[in-house]
Amino acid sequence: MDWQLMTKSFPILLRGAVLTVELTAASVAIGTILGLVLAISRLSKRRWFSWSAAAYVDFFMGTPLLAQIYLIYFGAPQVLQFQPPDNYPYIAGIIALSLNSAAYIAEIFRAGIQSIDRGQTEAARSLGMSQAQAMVAVILPQAFKRVIPPLGNEFIAMLKDSALVSVISIEELLFAGKIIVGRSYKPFEIYILVAVIYLVMTLTISQFINYMERRLAKGDTR
Repeated sequence: MDWQLMTKSFPILLRGAVLTVELTAASVAIGTILGLVLAISRLSKRRWFSWSAAAYVDFFMGTPLLAQIYLIYFGAPQVLQFQPPDNYPYIAGIIALSLNSAAYIAEIFRAGIQSIDRGQTEAARSLGMSQAQAMVAVILPQAFKRVIPPLGNEFIAMLKDSALVSVISIEELLFAGKIIVGRSYKPFEIYILVAVIYLVMTLTISQFINYMERRLAKGDTR
């Protein structure tokens, strides 16, 4: 075990880990907004909105994320006929991860909204609220509370899946590890260090999710 190499490599891998977290946070944030829109669209009584949202979710949940990354990175410039900027790998990575995350988050929100008793909507409507007002003021606040744990799990899943953007030369954690391995020819030391860093990040997020669940459970018992 080359401890000296691992010590020297740690700061480089740590910078890659920071970029991994940035990619994940940006993708999940964008995916949450888009996913909420998709979830409401899927529950809409207008078939066009419902079918379009369902088709989106089926496509991104039914195809490999790697294929989606290639489609955005290589396919978009060809179809849209534009010259990619220098930071296009980073942009394409966030777009692909966000679109993929949105599909899963849409299903999380849809389940959360449907878990709220229909009587809540009927009570809000009886008070003179419109369907939209009832959704925003009554249903969504309760649904948000219920979907926090699965949203946290989606963040963890995306944190690990973000390693796939290394194929388009984004210098996140795994890509940084590949560069060091290519120079040192010592894959075991580097990849075990990469795995440990991933493990620390996922365990930290898991602990935060558990903390939020306990806080929410205490709020429910008051």
